[in-house]
Amino acid sequence: MRTFDNTPRPTALVVFRDASELWWAKLFKRGFRHCFLCFYDGRRWLFYDPMAHHTEISVLEAAPDRDVAGYYLGLGYRVVPTLVRNAVRRPLPIAPFTCVEAVKRVLGIRAWWVFTPWQLYRHLIAVSH
Repeated sequence: MRTFDNTPRPTALVVFRDASELWWAKLFKRGFRHCFLCFYDGRRWLFYDPMAHHTEISVLEAAPDRDVAGYYLGLGYRVVPTLVRNAVRRPLPIAPFTCVEAVKRVLGIRAWWVFTPWQLYRHLIAVSH
């Protein structure tokens, strides 16, 4: 998301869940088999879910002050608040298109060693402290 003035970068929520449509995702850590993203652009919450067969992008029908994180926590998901970073202007390494890679690219994360939802969760927790 570009900002052309001094407005703050969007707030994002990375949401981790156990369910996945992919059989091989069962090899991942329980509770961290898929991730998706919600972010607030200053006017509305946007939903971005990169799945193996389809990517869903939509505007959430929620008031700006709605507790979106609380909603997903109530469903038993893990939620990590973060910010969309300014991406460095150089090519990223070639990587498989996964939910993790898609979320990293939206957030401007260049951590090439992060492949699984669990690794992304740990990375986000580490950089937030």
